[in-house]
Formats: sequence, structure tokens, C-alpha cells
Amino acid sequence: QVQLVESGGGLVQVGGSLRLSCAASGIRASFYAAGWYRQAPGKERELVATITPRGSTDYTDSVKGRFTISRDNAENTVYLQMSSLKPEDTAIYYCNLGGVHGYWGQGTQVTVSS
Repeated sequence: QVQLVESGGGLVQVGGSLRLSCAASGIRASFYAAGWYRQAPGKERELVATITPRGSTDYTDSVKGRFTISRDNAENTVYLQMSSLKPEDTAIYYCNLGGVHGYWGQGTQVTVSS
């Protein structure tokens, strides 16, 4: 059974940092493109960052220079390092493997207070 378990969310002040983790089990995460999505209240889910099996990364414009996606294949884990956080980053963050029709985690709440 494939499971993706996110952790690391929480409440942080503007300008602060958080690191989200996505631990995969029942699947070799390194074989798949991985992504972090987020969904704010009343808004559609949006793609935040992606990383290919080879390690190429891409980001939505609003987080470029502030967020970094990475993966540790030995730990079967994908990370999202978030810095210089803004109130508009407040959302539930979801980990994904294999694209929108792939595998999803349950989400972790990130709240940035001003």
C-alpha cells in the first residue's frame, strides 16, 4: 500500500521558515516526479514546486527564490524548504508523486501570521 505522509507544517510569523517533509512508503519515490501543491481557503489547488527523478526543479513564480524542493532517495523522502514566508503562503500543502493522477499525501497546514 502506497502512503505519503507529510510533516513539518505549523504556525510561523512573517519572514520565518519551515521545512516540510513527505515520507513515502510502499513505493520507490525516486522513480517518480515529485511535487508540492497547496490549497488556500476558497482557492483552487496550485502547483508550488516540482522535482524530476534526475533532480531538475521548477517553481511557481510566487515562491521562486524563497522555496526549495529536494529529495533524499536513500530516505525515500521529498522536502520543501520554505523561507521568507508571507501571509499569502498560508494553505494546506500536499505532497504528490507521479502527477495529478498519481499519489497524494493527506496534507499539512501552514499558517503564516502577520
